[in-house]
Amino acid sequence: MYIFEYKELIKNLVISDLKTKYSNSALGFVWSMLNPLLMMLVLYLVFNNVFRNNQEHFALYILIGLTGWRFFALGTSMAMSSIVGRSSLVTKIYIPREILTISVVLSALVSSLLEFLVLIPLLLIFGVGLSATILLFPALHVLYFLIVYGIALSLASLYVYYRDINQIWEVLLQIGFFLSPIVYPISLIPEEYKLYYMLNPITRLIEMYRDTLLYGRLPGFTDFGLVLVFGIIMFVFGSWLFRKLSPRFAEEV
Repeated sequence: MYIFEYKELIKNLVISDLKTKYSNSALGFVWSMLNPLLMMLVLYLVFNNVFRNNQEHFALYILIGLTGWRFFALGTSMAMSSIVGRSSLVTKIYIPREILTISVVLSALVSSLLEFLVLIPLLLIFGVGLSATILLFPALHVLYFLIVYGIALSLASLYVYYRDINQIWEVLLQIGFFLSPIVYPISLIPEEYKLYYMLNPITRLIEMYRDTLLYGRLPGFTDFGLVLVFGIIMFVFGSWLFRKLSPRFAEEV
């Protein structure tokens, strides 16, 4: 598989992506950890002193949702231009073009892991504590990566031919943000719509993150199974579409 055969190249591309992301920043990688800390402060002040939400640890509840959503939004958006943005590697040398996309998604994964890492001391500071269910977090994030990478492959290949895709995807991300329980509790969804609402795999993933990190509960087997199936479908479809469109990448970029 290309991941193992070209692992050094992938590692160098990931490092390059991360360096580029923070190249003009004085604090560099620290921002990946400082950003959720600042967000936590804002959420704490707003929801504990302004809105007085009745849900316990609502600021942490929202922060987990936002952190989870950022991986999806940034990973897919950045990966969309992974082929077009490295046109010289497409036209001048032969490498599996999937490498260009997976390296971008992996760099987003590293940033996401740093952001989630900040949640651990925050859980202790705000009296939530740590449960053994936190050990399930890596499995959930690998599953999430599968979904993001599958969608990224589809977007990256389509963007080579249709540059309007990025505008369409921005709109879809805005819709998806409000169709997922990120800044509001899922209990606000009317029962008659909840079945359709739960068809969104990102909703199930965010709720599983909250179960393992915030509530110390095991995720539901049905939730995990459905998200796994969706991840496999997106990966298979994305890989198929990418391979179907990749022969003409060098001509189109």
